[in-house]
Order: sequence, then structure tokens, then C-alpha cells
Amino acid sequence: MILALDANIVSYILKEDSDIVSRYREEIARGNTFIMPPVAFYEVQRGLLARRLLRKLKIFEDFCQDVDVGVFDAQMWLKAAQIYATLNQKGKPVGGDGDILIAAFCIVNDYTLVTNNTKHFEHIDGLKLENWKQ
Repeated sequence: MILALDANIVSYILKEDSDIVSRYREEIARGNTFIMPPVAFYEVQRGLLARRLLRKLKIFEDFCQDVDVGVFDAQMWLKAAQIYATLNQKGKPVGGDGDILIAAFCIVNDYTLVTNNTKHFEHIDGLKLENWKQ
């Protein structure tokens, strides 16, 4: 199985949260692989750069050697637009464009999204979610 890491999960890994790091290692031992949606990569990178956390930035760069960063294509943009329109028409909360783009990336690729913000994604049809902080 391929698990896509949301920015908040990557942040927990960078902070060396024992529960998250342990689960991450367990999933690797099970043979699962990881990918980071490009939007999640951007969210982590911008936060580290904005706060000038150079030590954490180096740890993040090393982490990215082991976890691929995905690529966004036209099919994913279309899916994101469809998700936005569907949520809007149903009157459901639209988290933000970043969340919609991450969801589209996962749905199109059939990845399971690992996040601590399941509430941001709960109204998106077809998205598989795991919350490692529950």
C-alpha cells in the first residue's frame, strides 16, 4: 500500500513524535511505501523557511531522500476542481485549496492519506484516510 503523508504528519516526524515515528517505522516494516503530495511538501518547506529553522530544514531534506515527493498533473487539477464544485454544491465546508489539492492527488493515484486533520477531508468522496494521532 502507498501512504501519502499530509504536512502535519511530516511535522510530527520532524519533531520526533514517538507515536508517529513508531507507526511510520511499523508501516515500512509491513512493506508499505510513502509519498508526499507536492502541496504537503510546499507546506512543510515554507513553514521551515519562514521560521528559519535551518536544522529542521536539513532533517526535512534528508527525510525527502527516503520519501518521494509526488507530481501534480492535469488529471489531478481536474479532480480538484470537481471536488471543490461538489463540496460547494452540497454546502459542505471547503477546507482550503491545499487540502483539496492533496485530496485530488490521493484519489487520482489511489493513495491513502495519513493526516491528523481528518475533519478537513471528511466530506470528500472517494478519499481513503488514516489518522495516526487518534
